Amino acid sequence: MDDKGTMRTVREGKNGFWCMPDNPASPGPDPMCGDANAMEWAMAWVEKKDPPKGKVGFMYMLSGGTDGSNTDPYATAPTEGNNWIETGPHVMIVNAMDVMKGYPSDPKPDTSKPYVMWPGTPYAHLMIPVK
Repeated sequence: MDDKGTMRTVREGKNGFWCMPDNPASPGPDPMCGDANAMEWAMAWVEKKDPPKGKVGFMYMLSGGTDGSNTDPYATAPTEGNNWIETGPHVMIVNAMDVMKGYPSDPKPDTSKPYVMWPGTPYAHLMIPVK
């Protein structure tokens, strides 16, 4: 993905999953992979559109991420009050608002336990650490 959200395919896969070596909008390396529903969700986020209805997605970042704000999906750098976080290896369940009920949605979560990232936005998703 380039800095405008345009995707370029390096190698076509056959299993319905995709992988990106990095998100250029984040401050460090953060490779991620996901299923087709997660790609639809991610493109909705990039394009600032509503996520697709009824399509729960699965993503993983097994190298962790430099992420960004836990509360602002479009923050590009740490600022006062945007609750910047870094995460270790994790999986994500996206576009499953009902599944997240009962999980912490604190602005500054304990990233060693499951929590909701970007709560209160259409892009809220469940973060589940794997280490």
